[in-house]
Amino acid sequence: MSFVSMPRQDLLLAIDSLAQEKQIDREIVFESLEIAVAKIAKHKYGEEFNIVADIDRKNGAIHVKRLFTVIESPESVGEEYDANTMLTVAQAKKYAKNPVVGDVVEDALPEPEFGRMAFQTAKQIMTTRVRDAEKGRQFEEFKDNIGDIVSGIVKRIEFGSVYVDINGKAEGYIKGTELIPGERLNVGDRVRALIMDVARSNTGPQIFLTRTHPMFMEKLFIQEVPEIYEGVIKIKSVARAPGSHAKIAVETADPSIDAVGMTVGIKGTRIQPVINECHGEKIDVILYSEDPAVFIVNAMQPAKVAKIIVDEDTRSAAVVVNEDQQSLAIGRRGQNVRLASQLTGWNIDVMNETEEQERRAKEFKEKTELFIGGLDVDEMIAQLLITEGFRTIEEIAFVDVSELESIEGFNPELAAELQKRAKDYLEKIESDYMDAGHKLGMSDDLLKFDFIKRPTIMKLGEGGIKSLEDLADLATDELVEILGEDTMSSRLAGRVIMKARELAYGITKDNE
Repeated sequence: MSFVSMPRQDLLLAIDSLAQEKQIDREIVFESLEIAVAKIAKHKYGEEFNIVADIDRKNGAIHVKRLFTVIESPESVGEEYDANTMLTVAQAKKYAKNPVVGDVVEDALPEPEFGRMAFQTAKQIMTTRVRDAEKGRQFEEFKDNIGDIVSGIVKRIEFGSVYVDINGKAEGYIKGTELIPGERLNVGDRVRALIMDVARSNTGPQIFLTRTHPMFMEKLFIQEVPEIYEGVIKIKSVARAPGSHAKIAVETADPSIDAVGMTVGIKGTRIQPVINECHGEKIDVILYSEDPAVFIVNAMQPAKVAKIIVDEDTRSAAVVVNEDQQSLAIGRRGQNVRLASQLTGWNIDVMNETEEQERRAKEFKEKTELFIGGLDVDEMIAQLLITEGFRTIEEIAFVDVSELESIEGFNPELAAELQKRAKDYLEKIESDYMDAGHKLGMSDDLLKFDFIKRPTIMKLGEGGIKSLEDLADLATDELVEILGEDTMSSRLAGRVIMKARELAYGITKDNE
């Protein structure tokens, strides 16, 4: 028996309207309504049947049907046999001309009447599925916008944290620690913030916002400076002490463009909106350079640098300034030099001429004692090596022996002997280090992890980290807690853990 379902253009209009209002796929609304109709039909004809509903996408006609799977015989399926959902080939001929085992045949049913209870059931199913689809759409939309600035209205403030209505689409959350120190937001204020993270939840996407992240300032400059937006000027790095002081490094490949001047704007017209948005934060715009020494000198602005000594092996620099510039170079509570270090990625030590001379004398003495003890030589030979530019025993062990032979007063025999003693010393240091690690129960893969210094690795062993896998399984805050903030920053801890995961499990940053 077949039943004729009348076209329903009004239903199609309602589906289109709902899909447009909720900004979800039209097909999701169709599928939701089909599930609702099937639920009502099961309530009328029996929950034990496999009943489905189809809605014609062109004319809105509703088709309800029972589905049966064709089997050879009840015995052929054993305990799985269900007379309500299965038919033998002979029984299935009532619904299909030439059924074969495995086919699914249909039995058309009359469209159920939508009484009050049925209507409520359909409405509930529709509402739930459409809401879920809307939440999913919002999550996908905002997930793709992580790192972008959004604008919204402050809805409420609870315990110092701010909840923001983002254009009526979703709710954002700014923790108190992600607000710029000193700023006061009130309900009804319009506020801009950076999307830091997006998470799923039963009530919709949780959108975590920040106004303190360096990227927030970077994105503000992109909005305010057309040359940065177009890529003519590039932002290389940003360092912030939110609400107080910030430094931003810029560069351009076009020598005719003043990258710093363009970023600041005539009389500060471009930088001032960023300063206002960041609650009066003082901003130094720095010219980036591939030369670390030049970049560090620029980053130390407004202080004037007299001399700089860089150590590329340890990525550290000693910045020498006149005494009248020292307090300016360091900044209040060390803020200027700290921001310069963050901006350049180098450890920077500020000192005046007197302190620098004392430092050099101290280093000379320490290296002399190291060479005397490690190479078993007298003070004159040790100081001669230092004067020739050798800083470590490793350099003596692995330099071309001809460089040692070329030192005035050295002959091939002395050069070879010095190199042998240097290698013997390093082998002993290596052996002692491995033995100490094994006594702590540490594995070789962790002991040979050369991404961090060996004293730090030993501190890990003392803190209960025995293998590279143990290190890879740590969270950033756990690693900082074990080593202490003086030894490792959160940023460096994250890099260390990612490197450990790469070596231990083959997990790269992109994979994670």
